[in-house]
Amino acid sequence: MDLVKIRRDLHEIPEIGFQEKKTQRYLLDLIHSLPQERLEVAEWRTGVAVKVFGLNPTKTIAWRTDIDGLPITEETGLPFSSTHPGFMHACGHDVHMATAMGLLEKLVQKPLDDDAVVLFQPAEEGPGGALPLLEWLKTSKQDFMPDLICAMHIAPEHPVGTVATKPGLLFANTSELFIDLHGKGGHAAYPHLTEDMAVAAASLLMQLQTIVSRNINPMDSAVLTVGKMSAGTVQNIIAEHARLEGTIRTLNNESMAKVKKRVEAICRAVEEAYNCRVSIDYGSGYLEVDNDPELAEEFLQFAEAFDGVTAVRSVAAMTGEDFGYFTAEIPGLMFWAGVDSEFGLHHAKLHPDESILGIMPNFIHQFFKTL
Repeated sequence: MDLVKIRRDLHEIPEIGFQEKKTQRYLLDLIHSLPQERLEVAEWRTGVAVKVFGLNPTKTIAWRTDIDGLPITEETGLPFSSTHPGFMHACGHDVHMATAMGLLEKLVQKPLDDDAVVLFQPAEEGPGGALPLLEWLKTSKQDFMPDLICAMHIAPEHPVGTVATKPGLLFANTSELFIDLHGKGGHAAYPHLTEDMAVAAASLLMQLQTIVSRNINPMDSAVLTVGKMSAGTVQNIIAEHARLEGTIRTLNNESMAKVKKRVEAICRAVEEAYNCRVSIDYGSGYLEVDNDPELAEEFLQFAEAFDGVTAVRSVAAMTGEDFGYFTAEIPGLMFWAGVDSEFGLHHAKLHPDESILGIMPNFIHQFFKTL
């Protein structure tokens, strides 16, 4: 397979969560082009699961890749830029899919002793595909249910050939945050006859920023970021509605619960102070990615000895990933893979170095052979 072409083809057709119909069709066409003697293929919503039967199986090893894009307008100027206006593979899922296809081809050509499953999972960026996919595996496709599961995420800050991970906690526990404030609008000249939601939202935003600094143990870590704030319609009408959109990230469930409790308390206080109605929606939330310690150590030792690969022991990050639903139930491992891009994840100019595709499929296949 020409993995660079595959990556570029997929880069042109980014689709958001559970709408990846073109992506699914493209992946299925590639999968069906492989020899089918050792394969079983199953479709799940807009995703695909492929089982490669091993030579003498005692367990099932899985590789998971995400397949969705982001609602970002691409600014790379590349000849294979997104053909879907307003959408882009700005998190590297096109690279992830091409890597997974390369791995699948190697598994077909040189089967493991054990069974292998490659999961092409939709909706990682939201609303979250890992948890319902896991439920499907447990209830409807038990013969695909893995005993071990691995995944990677591109890392723009690392050079190609670098893999980075750690035993234990790698990515944070996350929750979306949407807050709507409803009051009474009116003419800008008569503020005393209104309840101004622009003012209420501004006050709420400032108070939310005290939660981490004054309610979370300084020896713990948490983030509450409001990335978007909107209110009003024109300059001479007092806003009757305002909205804050943000994210919460913690290193454990206890801190997440504490942050949410304080968000709710502050919102109740704002309701009283500004005579308004405040509603909270936590949207989708992901569990922390917790690498199996033994599996992570095996991976790092393998990578340190693998020609052309540099192993790095990373630190935990506040990045969110729904792969955490897998690691909560199955011994699992996620690692960063360097792509040496000037622009970072979720940036409109992200351009991964495609030479990673000449390294990772073989590296992962060889690692799987040791498990």
